[in-house]
Amino acid sequence: MSELINVNHQRVKTNGIWIHVAEQGTGPLVLLLHGFPETWYSWRHQISFLANNGYHVVAPDLRGYGDSDSPLNPDSYSVIHLVGDLIGLLDHFGEQQRM
Repeated sequence: MSELINVNHQRVKTNGIWIHVAEQGTGPLVLLLHGFPETWYSWRHQISFLANNGYHVVAPDLRGYGDSDSPLNPDSYSVIHLVGDLIGLLDHFGEQQRM
């Protein structure tokens, strides 16, 4: 559990909902996305490792999971909505498209 001491938690408003994120480190952004039915916590070992090696690690609870909002309408869980959430997180953390 000691690796989680320096993990910061915040909620980011994006795509009409609040998304909980765990983050640590500075440098290039690494976005860690959990599977079903997990949360950011499934990345707990990788977060500190990556942060200690020069990365800004962000592990969100995807919509409907953990401390993120859970919209009631089942149509709110389409791939379009999930991608919109991630684009909003990238915008929040100041990531620019790279070619």
